[in-house]
Amino acid sequence: MITVSNAAKEYAVNLIKEENKPADTFIRVGVDGGGCSGLMYNLVFDNILKEGDQLFEDNGIKVVVDRKSFLYLVGTELDYSGGLNGKGFIFKNPNATRSCGCGESFSV
Repeated sequence: MITVSNAAKEYAVNLIKEENKPADTFIRVGVDGGGCSGLMYNLVFDNILKEGDQLFEDNGIKVVVDRKSFLYLVGTELDYSGGLNGKGFIFKNPNATRSCGCGESFSV
């Protein structure tokens, strides 16, 4: 399961409204090769389910993950930080053995 913190929920809801996304919009989370640690997080708004997608709903937010990415993301919490060190979504991934300084890539 992928969970969503209160801060991430508030930020996502505001972004969906600001960008006039349809009511069935969800957050698609994926993992791609690349970045300084080997794997990079991919995060987009979407509203089309694909074969093999896994749909989760937590804290009123729908999150979709493809089958391959789910293996790397199981148990991850999607959080949000608006602090001085950067602004944006943060992945709290218990499977990551190493992360880069910016938090956008990881390895397992």
